Amino acid sequence: MTGVQPESVEILIVGAGPAGSVAAALLRQQGRQVLVIEREEFPRFSIGESLLPQSMEYLEQAGMLQAVVEAGFQFKNGAAFMRDGCYTDFDFRDKHSKGWGTTYQVQRAHFDHILAKEAERFGAEVRYRHEVLDIVPGRDGAPALVTVKKPDGTEYQLRAGFILDASGFGRILPRLLKLETPSNFPVRGAIFTHVEDGIRGAHFDRNKIRVTVHPKHCNVWFWTIPFAGGRCSQGVVAETSFLDQYQGTPTERLQAIIAEEPSLHALLADAVWDTPARQITGYSANVDKLWGEGYALLGNAGEFLDPVFSSGVTIAFKSASLAAAALQRQFAGETVDWQADYGAPLRKGVDTFRAFVESWYAGGFQTIIFHQEQRPEIKRMIASILAGYAWDQTNPYVKETPRRLAALEAVCAG
Repeated sequence: MTGVQPESVEILIVGAGPAGSVAAALLRQQGRQVLVIEREEFPRFSIGESLLPQSMEYLEQAGMLQAVVEAGFQFKNGAAFMRDGCYTDFDFRDKHSKGWGTTYQVQRAHFDHILAKEAERFGAEVRYRHEVLDIVPGRDGAPALVTVKKPDGTEYQLRAGFILDASGFGRILPRLLKLETPSNFPVRGAIFTHVEDGIRGAHFDRNKIRVTVHPKHCNVWFWTIPFAGGRCSQGVVAETSFLDQYQGTPTERLQAIIAEEPSLHALLADAVWDTPARQITGYSANVDKLWGEGYALLGNAGEFLDPVFSSGVTIAFKSASLAAAALQRQFAGETVDWQADYGAPLRKGVDTFRAFVESWYAGGFQTIIFHQEQRPEIKRMIASILAGYAWDQTNPYVKETPRRLAALEAVCAG
């Protein structure tokens, strides 16, 4: 790199996943120069396949909705829960908040590739198989200096006016700038795969994700996410100490844990396990701040809570929308308070989801949703949050999440 002048870019986005691609499209609509650096080649495998209806608003805002609708993904209108043979569900069309009540369940390899191609259609440049090695932040308005490795192993440098880190679990800026803080969640893991599910008959609603609770452990649960074409994503989530009890390959361990839950075992009796299972561990993450001089963290690069309520992609889209709006004002010459305009509003919704996740694992939220007598207006408020509307301050369960959940749990438990 000696003697080679760094390439200048107005906005550098690290990662071409959902957060990065939506941010790129929104910024291109503002006329900004956008370069996206993506470490992998697309399409590539990812989990997080069950979208929430709130995410459709951001796809529409980014001009990507038509491409997603025309892709033929599995329609989704709600979420179903199963515990000890008891079934309950939420129809997201019957909710407190205004907005979309339906969405899709997607194979992320295809979905993410669609979004990245849409970002390119809007004029963003995406460089696949390029990897960010180092970032030296700018000071006093100066651009950051970014070192990138090409697919052939050679390196080059960029001067970036602003950086959006959408690197997901790669968490580039949190690692390089030492922004990570410990998550307050126990260390959990997930074992998962895609199968030809072999599910027949009307007893299973393919328009809903199904969450099944382990019969003996309320903090162990399974996801079943139906796709179009008779396939589904199947996984289990538990603390690592629970998962480590099982021997064999990840597929054998997943099958052994499923065998302990009679309804799920019966549901998948004819499944063809044609894809080796994978395992991830310690995915929950946190940072001490979501922005700094010349950068902001999007989606999972900032915080990832837990997959139980499928909030990851919605949070990613929300962060992209907030960051793009703040940058539009900043480039227009306005003074932007990134904490007030980005960090604080993003965390409001994240904290709502966090309270529901904590209540789920403690068993309280399960007591609520499996209670035999549910008040329709409260169920609609909860359905709104499960549909992704965790920023809707007209919803009492958003405005006063911990207090409302605790009071409702006490009523249901009594």
